[in-house]
Amino acid sequence: MNWRSIDLNLLVVFDAVMRERSVTRAGRLIGLSQPAMSHALNRLRHMLGDELFVRTPDGMTPTPRAEALAEPLRNALSEMQLALEPLTFDPQGSGRRFTLGLNNFASVVIAPPLVAAVFDEAPAVRLDMRPSGTLDIADCLDRGDIELAIGSLEAPGERFRSELLLEDPFVLVMRSGHPACKAVLSAETLAGLLYLEVSSSGEDTAFLDRWLAARGLARRISLRAPYLSTRVILAQSDLVAIFSRRVAEVFARNFPLEMREPDFDSPVVRTFMLCHRRLERHPAHRWLRDHVTAVANALAKIRPEHTLVQ
Repeated sequence: MNWRSIDLNLLVVFDAVMRERSVTRAGRLIGLSQPAMSHALNRLRHMLGDELFVRTPDGMTPTPRAEALAEPLRNALSEMQLALEPLTFDPQGSGRRFTLGLNNFASVVIAPPLVAAVFDEAPAVRLDMRPSGTLDIADCLDRGDIELAIGSLEAPGERFRSELLLEDPFVLVMRSGHPACKAVLSAETLAGLLYLEVSSSGEDTAFLDRWLAARGLARRISLRAPYLSTRVILAQSDLVAIFSRRVAEVFARNFPLEMREPDFDSPVVRTFMLCHRRLERHPAHRWLRDHVTAVANALAKIRPEHTLVQ
């Protein structure tokens, strides 16, 4: 095969179909019509001597040959894209888009000051922040679907760069005037409370279950609800929930909520920033990471606004 005659646009088409598993969605992603996509796929099939994708009820399923090609071609395209970008990053003049995956903690605590800091220095930059709860972070970073992840996941492999941003204790959160605000938080008291469990929180709040189970008791979970609805529900009910301290602080700014620390040692929430090492020295990416680190450092220095109920 004469590699010099290969149209690199065909590799872009291949990568898009591999990502989307749909010719129509892939064409929309890279700005090509469906006939143009089909023509490009036929050229690729002829060039490589393989069907590459087979239409099934689940979409365009890659053949073993396509599976083998996917990662090296994606890495090569990513390296070419990075090589063609400027050697320096001018935030004032850049309209670059950054794609981030954020867990619930990062969305509530880190995203607001990060957005303010980024847009203050780079008003034309675009941020695409995606909830990471249902994402395979390692796969998304490998594929380039997200460039940066902020959450409780440590580096899942040596190909990723990891930085610890914040550590946060867990607290019990309840409405102001809740009977548990003044009660002694004995094992019996904690077992007698009605709990709101956050769905898809990604945080290990089972430490309380384990502590109670060791004493022959169990937590009573009355409701499972999405993360951002919990503050309204807690403020209007006798339910209690377990959150990291900084998330509880944000919630308590606008809702009549109180916080109490458990009367026993509990784990802390550790929040990390992850990126693929191929982006480590990229000027634009380094600029964004520096902002994330600066925001985290500033948050770490802020004294809690709300006093824990004793």
